[in-house]
Amino acid sequence: MQTLFDTKTHQEVLQRIKTLNPNHQPLWGKMDVNQMLNHCQRPLEIANGRLTFTEKPGFVKKILFKLYKTHMYNDKLWKPNIPTVKDFRVEEAKPFAEEQQKLIEAINEFNKKDLNLHWPKHPFFGEFNTEQWGKMQYKHLDHHLRQFGV
Repeated sequence: MQTLFDTKTHQEVLQRIKTLNPNHQPLWGKMDVNQMLNHCQRPLEIANGRLTFTEKPGFVKKILFKLYKTHMYNDKLWKPNIPTVKDFRVEEAKPFAEEQQKLIEAINEFNKKDLNLHWPKHPFFGEFNTEQWGKMQYKHLDHHLRQFGV
């Protein structure tokens, strides 16, 4: 699995984001492109220490998430239409250019943390190391960029 900490991959993801425009339609799912750009910022904001979840997982969810944890950063692509946790759902439309720029800034901030040893604990999955964070963030962004055909 590629990682956002790889320079070439980082630049490729930024280029893919820059090719998006407000008229891009999803190949699956309910989000429009503006909502997707906002949605993709949220996992990065968790990793960057700028966002915490309001939803607290119960015992059953914690067990399920623990079983699913390696799927967050392994080499298998995520399937279309996987459920979104409540705190990552975006209901309102956001201005395209603003959300595109905020996502690019969040990615760039995250990319500078390649030597970070003190990551925030993920609210559902717990601890991730630097390699796992980099792969997981790439995998999430790639999933949504594929959703919009870029």
